[in-house]
Amino acid sequence: MYQYNEQDQTLIEERVNEFRGQTQRFLNGDLGADQFRALRLMNGLYLQTHAPMLRVAVPYGLLSSKQLRKLASVARDYDRGYCHFTTRQNVQYNWPALERVPDLLAELATVQMHAIQTSGNCLRNTTSDHLAGICKDEIEDPRPYCEIIRQWTTLHPEFAFLPRKFKIAVSGATHDRAAVQLHDIGVYLVKNAAGETGFQILVGGGLGRTPIIGQTIRPYLEKQHLLSYLEAIVRIYNLFGRRDNKYKARIKILVKETGLEKFKAMVEREWERIRDSMPLSEQRIAEMKAHFAPPAYEAAANDAPDFAKQLADNADFAKWVKYNTVEHKISGYQGVYISLKAPDSPPGDITAEQLEAVADLADRYSFGEVRSSHRQNLVLADVKQTDLFAVWQKLDANKLATPNIGTVTDIICCPGLDFCSLANASSISVARELNSRLDDMDYIHDIGDIKINMSGCMNGCAHQSVGHIGILGVDKHGEEWYQITLGGSSENEAAIGERLGPAVAKDQIATVVTDILDVYVQQRLEDEAFLQTVKRVGLEPFRERVYANH
Repeated sequence: MYQYNEQDQTLIEERVNEFRGQTQRFLNGDLGADQFRALRLMNGLYLQTHAPMLRVAVPYGLLSSKQLRKLASVARDYDRGYCHFTTRQNVQYNWPALERVPDLLAELATVQMHAIQTSGNCLRNTTSDHLAGICKDEIEDPRPYCEIIRQWTTLHPEFAFLPRKFKIAVSGATHDRAAVQLHDIGVYLVKNAAGETGFQILVGGGLGRTPIIGQTIRPYLEKQHLLSYLEAIVRIYNLFGRRDNKYKARIKILVKETGLEKFKAMVEREWERIRDSMPLSEQRIAEMKAHFAPPAYEAAANDAPDFAKQLADNADFAKWVKYNTVEHKISGYQGVYISLKAPDSPPGDITAEQLEAVADLADRYSFGEVRSSHRQNLVLADVKQTDLFAVWQKLDANKLATPNIGTVTDIICCPGLDFCSLANASSISVARELNSRLDDMDYIHDIGDIKINMSGCMNGCAHQSVGHIGILGVDKHGEEWYQITLGGSSENEAAIGERLGPAVAKDQIATVVTDILDVYVQQRLEDEAFLQTVKRVGLEPFRERVYANH
């Protein structure tokens, strides 16, 4: 993974010292709340319902075991013994004391971590495929380009106060696991007709109140022009994005109101002015790729005579291998998902003790690295097949081996009303009830990949708009109700879910979801996935069942 140089380290340390002074001035009454708000947001700090919330950047989801151990110690010393992984691959602490946040950030800086630009109207943390570098469908590892983009975006002087927040995602595989089409800018690594690798650039995607799928603004861009073209897009957005209405300030609205062709012409004119002033050289790309060189894989790792017997002798282990491991491009290795979706735990939460256990596993079995995924789970990317049984045992002992990756209990969930001051309804308690109800159903592991996403407000932090089953909390005369959508997807054929009908009460959500699953089981053809069934039969069979009972 990328290692900070002296300049990188100096930058984050000076940023901590700067924020320490700003925080002290606010606590002393020398800075007003509005003045401090802009400063704290640029350092990842929100003032939530019960306490401040700090969002820590995990660039493109990559963590070292040393960083995991620091996250664990911070959870103990500054929070309540746990932290939360988000859909943008970041980490959040929900209970730090405001006066101690600068000390917390200083601790993170010792392991090359920070909270810079994890909130505010700026260029946010760049995200990517959690299987980058190990998946068989990869055209090229996207992580070097993610790091190049991270360095370009960090404290960019022109883009510190954009009309609204701005998010970029990069994928190097044919299967989109990074929701690229749902970002302000999406970047795919692609090959042109001559077999050369470059970038397909998308623009104008986004979720929240007005979910929109991004459109291709440039089908093929040479690598040398990556930064200049991204700069041109953000410049046009910064100049013409609406600042009079925060709900219409995102680039997706600008592209929609302007029209893609006119917007593209504006970008191309700006790009012509700056394209030669900031080339991305082959040397810089090569230097960055060196930070992401493949680890020292063992040639004999595929010699696993006991593996078949372990699968045959232990049904629980076999189920875990089926759902929580993934094929690796190197024979004899597999990627291992660490489920943060145990039935009795809030989705995405992990304790200090669990973080330390994962760090130990990473050091012993996966070259000291861990990834965070968009579905609020973790990944050990490089585990030898011969070590899977030992890894499973240790994960199971730490309540991190729930065999539910890609199933209906692998629920994406925001903190909701339990923590967030913006939320209209609870998420965590509803997810817990759903998990409990669904975990008791015999056919959960037989109905395939069904993604449930649940958000407590229209900001859509849990991406409910693109859930196969989306659940959105709404306030109805002071009570918690929930709108249901079906048919969304964040993968290659991205789609926005359609609303099923009127909102339903909180105490009916678990029954509604089981009704939807029952209709799917009754309506599906052999081996037909949930989305295929919804597309084929439409919403009416689901609507009839749900509203007949509610």
